[in-house]
Amino acid sequence: MIEAAIVLPLIAFLVLAAMFLLFLRRAGRLGAATRDVERFRRQVGDLAGRAEVSLAEMSVRIDAVRRGSVAASALTDDLAASLDAARRYADEARGLRAPHDGYLILDALVGELERASRALEMVEHGCTIQSTMRAGSRGLEAQTAIKRGYLNLLHAREAIARHALEAAALVPADPSRPPRARRTV
Repeated sequence: MIEAAIVLPLIAFLVLAAMFLLFLRRAGRLGAATRDVERFRRQVGDLAGRAEVSLAEMSVRIDAVRRGSVAASALTDDLAASLDAARRYADEARGLRAPHDGYLILDALVGELERASRALEMVEHGCTIQSTMRAGSRGLEAQTAIKRGYLNLLHAREAIARHALEAAALVPADPSRPPRARRTV
């Protein structure tokens, strides 16, 4: 029979090896969660930065139309390009993979990018009315559509920046915890 002097250290070694493997497994999960959060931060920051540049430039142009210093017809091509870009940004955001606690941030970001698209559509509607109307007819409707679209675009830009900051402040969650419920749209 095997002596106790050999069996006890062998059992202790196996218990320590099992504990070490569990530690390595947990450390690996934490490392993967950290990589996921860092990737998400980087992707959201990049997307929000590109959206901000595009939407800020368009906001300046829309404000000029709103104030009457630029004709509404001069904005047609730029509006179409910005609307296409905002839709592509929203599609890109939908394609991102969020970490455990990033789903709410991602859903909110997608919602704000869609809001920016709708705001640009409203401005486009107002510019179309303003550039095709006869003197005095529907001028107020055109101005209202442009102003509402402009304000919605400003609010969407602010919210996109806020969600990018939230993503930048995101910390890796405990991988053993279940993820927060994802909002369905």
